[in-house]
Amino acid sequence: MKSKLLTASLLASAMFAGLGVAPAMAQTTYTPGIDQTQAAISTRIQEGLASGRITPSEAQALYRRDREIQMRENQFKANGDASPQERQQLRADLSFLSAEVERLIANRDVVGQPGYPGYPGYPGNTPGIDNRQINIGERIDEGVRTGRITRREADRLYSRERRIARHEAAFKSDGVVTQQERRQLRSELTALRQEVERMMHNRRERG
Repeated sequence: MKSKLLTASLLASAMFAGLGVAPAMAQTTYTPGIDQTQAAISTRIQEGLASGRITPSEAQALYRRDREIQMRENQFKANGDASPQERQQLRADLSFLSAEVERLIANRDVVGQPGYPGYPGYPGNTPGIDNRQINIGERIDEGVRTGRITRREADRLYSRERRIARHEAAFKSDGVVTQQERRQLRSELTALRQEVERMMHNRRERG
């Protein structure tokens, strides 16, 4: 078990390094409860990886969403504190992320066993859609780093991405994602990707 947890921890660290971030840690003493919740969520993702109930691609997407919340927290703290409304938003975001982590852990048997989620051919798998979500998130991150996408624009894009993730979670709730549901998710992701690229291109032209 220790070796599994160590492997999961190393994998999580590698994912964070690949995303250019460190695991969520307390930034200041202004939001200790929020910071502790972030650390607890990160631990649960690692446990899911170790048990085989969360796949590496799912973990990467979860960690990226955790980073979005961390970036928003840092933005709220830019003036030295976070308002009650901002704290409420952060708690709501973390509550949704935590619920998604627990849903994956509770509803999935060990990855790799035939007939269970995560096994090739399982009707509830959406690896192509998951990879597109990851790629879009990385593209938004790139836009923020290069100044082609503002923080406010990024927040709107991430909000749209979260809505798509909620749609996907709802579609997966019965264990099967139909072809129609897959087409809807792909259509939503295509529209989001086009919006991201439009922002990237327009800002480049203005620059």
